[in-house]
Amino acid sequence: MADPIRIGIVGVGKIARDQHLPAIRANSDFQLVASASRSATVEGLPGYSSLTEMLDGEPELEAVALCTPPQPRYPLAVEALGRGKHVLLEKPPASTLSEVEDLKVIGERSGRTLFATWHARYAPMVERAREWLAGRKIASARIDWREDVRRWHPGQQWIWEPGGMGVFDPGINALSIVTHILPKFFFSEGVLRFPQNRQAPVAADLKFHFVDGVEMPVGLDWLQTGPQTWDIRVGTDGGELLLSLGGSRMEVDGKLVGEAPEAEYPGLYARFAELIRSNTSDVDVSPLRHVADAFLSGRREIVAAFNE
Repeated sequence: MADPIRIGIVGVGKIARDQHLPAIRANSDFQLVASASRSATVEGLPGYSSLTEMLDGEPELEAVALCTPPQPRYPLAVEALGRGKHVLLEKPPASTLSEVEDLKVIGERSGRTLFATWHARYAPMVERAREWLAGRKIASARIDWREDVRRWHPGQQWIWEPGGMGVFDPGINALSIVTHILPKFFFSEGVLRFPQNRQAPVAADLKFHFVDGVEMPVGLDWLQTGPQTWDIRVGTDGGELLLSLGGSRMEVDGKLVGEAPEAEYPGLYARFAELIRSNTSDVDVSPLRHVADAFLSGRREIVAAFNE
């Protein structure tokens, strides 16, 4: 077996602790070597206050996982690629499409792997849904993605700043699934609802359309308490598919086809190892492009202030 890939993690926040660290430690293709964060460390590992310090202090490092908010991610990725490291980008890969497109070029020039991750695509029933949909004619589609921001992002302010995306931070997960399992679609119209004291939307009602004119309404809400809703419903000439629980459960015509526990991040790191071993990259911007289109062409509506 090949030696494990020596990896460092940048940004030791909630998503890193909840998902990245357990997934890395469970994958024998990787050896977690160090972390870089302004305010946190990983027990038992060298901790640095910046990516630069980590790269200087760990010359044998081969890869980095950038788990920071999206706003500062571009310069970090440029530095890591420039110093010959493979780079994994948490979603969304950057604040703008232009940044990601430039990172693709830099990655190609560096000869290192760049992986723009979309963790929701690795939900257990997503590939099964894609296979079931293959060859079927789409008659209707709808996304409802409604959750409680106070539960999933307690006290986090970056999500409300420009580039933080607001309700599109979870909503882009749904878009990452449907761009993977459905034919191409395009933004039609929508309303983005911005709290009067925030720079990012708390809710959105959107419409997309497929080439043949079939519409796909999308409802996003960040204020839903109680049970959370992560549903994708697709009507076809062969029945109706429902992906629920973020892609962990699949039904066809109301009958359960499959259900499995969430295991998205182990899938991400298995893919990252595969890309590194084969010296290839995976940088799909389609989910981010749809979000950018919604911000560009959607109507803006001011709603009540959001307070923690």
